[in-house]
Amino acid sequence: MFEQLRASLRNLLDGSTAPGDRREALTGLKAALVHARMGVDDLRGGVAMARERSAQGQAELETIRRRKRLAAQIGDTETVAVAERFEALQVERVEVLAHKQDAAERELALAEKEVAEMSADFRRAVAGVGSGGGAAAAGDTHERAAAREVDALLGDDEAADRERRAASRAHRDAEAEARLAELKRRMGK
Repeated sequence: MFEQLRASLRNLLDGSTAPGDRREALTGLKAALVHARMGVDDLRGGVAMARERSAQGQAELETIRRRKRLAAQIGDTETVAVAERFEALQVERVEVLAHKQDAAERELALAEKEVAEMSADFRRAVAGVGSGGGAAAAGDTHERAAAREVDALLGDDEAADRERRAASRAHRDAEAEARLAELKRRMGK
């Protein structure tokens, strides 16, 4: 997804970039990394929309099934037949929406992983690690200071990212538990 950004980071880390061009390259990479993070935020929005559409599809399926049961209780065979056709279509629709949601979640996880790795590489590039610029002589203090500076520039708060992912996961789990409980209630278990 971010091949050009990764290639530029590799060039900085392996010393392929001339020392005079490092600052300009780092500035461009910083901007690209910020855009990549914005892309991840867009993917998060897409995942939220996919979850919402999947939930709406499931709710619609439950409505169709309820109407079919009601029609069967009053002996309306014509309505039952129509409801069965709509139910079959909606089952397919719900499956497609579930697959879309899964794909969006997997794409988001991959993008988050790539951006996290690139952020770490960018920190090392800013600190001069691997550039042949004597970063080892500067010591760990220089690298930590550079990492803090980059974190401030990028607004990188990995702890907040982890908390957002954990909250999202907890929300998905709670939704699944609620749907399962509702399904069990409806089935009389």
